[in-house]
Amino acid sequence: MNTAPAPRIAIIGAGPGGLTCARILQRHGVAATVYDRESGPDARNQGGTLDLHEDNGQIALRAAGLLEDFFRLSRPEGQEMRQLDPDGRILFHHTPEEGERFKPEIDRGQLRDLLLNSLQPGTVRWGHTLKAVEGPADGPRSLHFADGTVIEADLVIGADGAWSKVRRAVSDATPQYSGISFLEAWFHDVDNQHPAIAELVGQGSAAAADGDRCLFAQRNSGNHIRVYIIQRVPADWITAQGLTTQDTDALRARLLQEYRDWSPALRRLITDNDGPYVDRPIHALPVPHTWEHNPTVTLLGDAAHLMPPLGVGVNLAMLDACELALALAHHNTVDDALHAYEETMLPRSNEMQRVLDNGAEELLSTDLPDFAQDGAVTA
Repeated sequence: MNTAPAPRIAIIGAGPGGLTCARILQRHGVAATVYDRESGPDARNQGGTLDLHEDNGQIALRAAGLLEDFFRLSRPEGQEMRQLDPDGRILFHHTPEEGERFKPEIDRGQLRDLLLNSLQPGTVRWGHTLKAVEGPADGPRSLHFADGTVIEADLVIGADGAWSKVRRAVSDATPQYSGISFLEAWFHDVDNQHPAIAELVGQGSAAAADGDRCLFAQRNSGNHIRVYIIQRVPADWITAQGLTTQDTDALRARLLQEYRDWSPALRRLITDNDGPYVDRPIHALPVPHTWEHNPTVTLLGDAAHLMPPLGVGVNLAMLDACELALALAHHNTVDDALHAYEETMLPRSNEMQRVLDNGAEELLSTDLPDFAQDGAVTA
């Protein structure tokens, strides 16, 4: 930013998008503070693994000066992919070539730690649950937190995910249930405790679908595997049966009935998990999602364009963060920077929203990925 006084920039959400934005701003001498509702960086498990793509997520990490650190932490072998039929037969098997770096995997927790550790001390203020953004559209804005704290900011960046509180300052849109729900299962010390599942999944991911349901398994670091049991069900399907996610045996019995015709090898992904299931109904924002330009508030990532989980969410969030930070660093005013950012981000995200509209249904499809036609089919 070339003008004084420097704007007070508040980033809401310490996920990959918010932290990437803060990191790139700091590299360009622009101060920003990140506010997050969690009590600290270790308050909860950050989730499974994700791939960062060469044409978006890695672009952001390069701008953040963290790309080589990412490569040291990432698992290129995690690009291995297998698709099976419900009988357990392999339909195709993609093995990454030596040195392939198009979309290596990294655990979400490792990515977050990489970004957190790159920031100046005190950048992230933990234990700040945002309740509302108030104040005039031309600023300053007042951020009201659950503990009664009120903070003024000249720019509020909503990086606070699917159920963004910042979004309410610029848009009335709310996420809608897609009709598809994930039930997540965890497997620990898999090479020793679950060798058959480790062999089935390999070093990357393995999926099987029959058009109505799917099992998707993915290797994480530390000898862990996460499995996503994907179904077309009502969002409240568990509570509608008088159950909770802690009722592991009852849920397992229902799932085994749903997957009764699948092979015993695949059914182990339902029966052998360590601990309870985690319910993850899939939501998405209306298509397209846009808002009238506001000179003091903008959005990035899921807050701006929540889509089904088809491999683009974190990548787009980090690319958004990169472009927004660079715009703020290189324009004379916040308003000019937001115009430049949104003129690129909104058309890109709206196009991707259209491509992935109802894309959660694709997770149940028996179609092979496009690149399976390029010689990767093994059966």
